[in-house]
Parts: sequence; structure tokens; C-alpha cells
Amino acid sequence: MPVDWDAFQTTIDDEIEAAATQTSTDLASRASSITRLTDEEVRQLFPTPADVQKLKNLMEIVKSAEDENTKINRLVSNIEELGGTAIKIIGAIA
Repeated sequence: MPVDWDAFQTTIDDEIEAAATQTSTDLASRASSITRLTDEEVRQLFPTPADVQKLKNLMEIVKSAEDENTKINRLVSNIEELGGTAIKIIGAIA
């Protein structure tokens, strides 16, 4: 029996999209649980898993037990990666 590769590809693409949507929903829920943002706000501000990872990295710096100067130095060291995330958060609360 021949395989309809076009139908197979379409089905796989649909399943990947559905899985990505569910993953984004789950990640948004987890991220909102440690912030003052709602699930919907997290999904809007950080639509991809990579965006949520950056939020997590920023939150780790902010919420660490380190002194403020150490936090600032860590943020400066990672500003290219985390600057956009910080701007999104400040924009949401401003």
C-alpha cells in the first residue's frame, strides 16, 4: 500500500503545531506562577519556549540571594540575551 506523503506531512505538521501550542500554554502557566503576570500576558509577551527560557534566566538573576552589585554584574554579562526580556516586562508594568 503506497504512502500518501503529502497527507502524512500535513498531519505531522498539524500535530507539531498542536504540541507547540500546548507546550507554550504549559510554559506560560508555569512562568505566570512565579511572576505577577497572568498566563495570557506571559503568552503574549513570551510566545515561544525560547522566550520563556529567557524570562526564566532573568528571573533567576533577579530572585537570587546575591547582593545587588552581583545581580547587576550578572545582568550586564547577559544583557544581549536578556535585554529584550527586561524591556518586555517593564513595558507590561509601566
